[in-house]
Amino acid sequence: MTTLIVTAAVAPLLAEPRASSEQVSQRLAGHRLTVLEEREPWLRVRGADAYEGWVHRGYVGTDGVETHDRQRMSLGCVIRGSRGWASPLPLGALVPDSAVVESGDVLDAAEVPKRFPRDGGAIVRSAMDFFAGTPYQWGGISPWGADCSGLVQTVFGLHGVPLPRDASQQAVVGTAVDRGADALAPADLLFFSDRPDRRITHVAISCGGPRLVHLALGRGGYRVEDLTDTADAYVKALLDRFLFARRAL
Repeated sequence: MTTLIVTAAVAPLLAEPRASSEQVSQRLAGHRLTVLEEREPWLRVRGADAYEGWVHRGYVGTDGVETHDRQRMSLGCVIRGSRGWASPLPLGALVPDSAVVESGDVLDAAEVPKRFPRDGGAIVRSAMDFFAGTPYQWGGISPWGADCSGLVQTVFGLHGVPLPRDASQQAVVGTAVDRGADALAPADLLFFSDRPDRRITHVAISCGGPRLVHLALGRGGYRVEDLTDTADAYVKALLDRFLFARRAL
């Protein structure tokens, strides 16, 4: 199968091969995609998390495929490449060695585990530090715009814990936690549903105790919630939709 690299800062993955189709996820600069099907100029692709979608050929290329493993990770930066123009890159994008970093931060691959340990408290801090102010965007995975499961997948991935893309998929990872929504450990995952069939529709990260951090459509994006604040109508509705918690660490 053909392997391509995302050449744009963010490449939308769509449900169908047309520009007006729903965005189901995203892939960031420097990441590999395996081509499964071609309907020019659209490609059905699969990323490292096995999630599939359609991407327009304008977002991908072959430059950098062979040097993928030698790239650095953006923590939010602006680079200047060989063609001379400046390009902002979101958290999680990969930066080629040939690019000059004009502002922001990047991290060598070998330093990532040191900066982002597999620790619940560190995971919560990353969610708050990197995603504060992020608007809600269906299918998004970066601080430029993300949905609930995109936040969870990206933050846990930073800390060496790979998770699937959707909340319903994340809800079967790890082990069950038999505690109330207001008495969880840092980085436990809370799962919610607003459907009669109880299919998972939302996920949040416990901060430990009664607080959680998430990206919610009902809040317009990033928010830290206090689950004891039941005078808040949104918090009350959130508690009514809570189903269970799981520990991915």
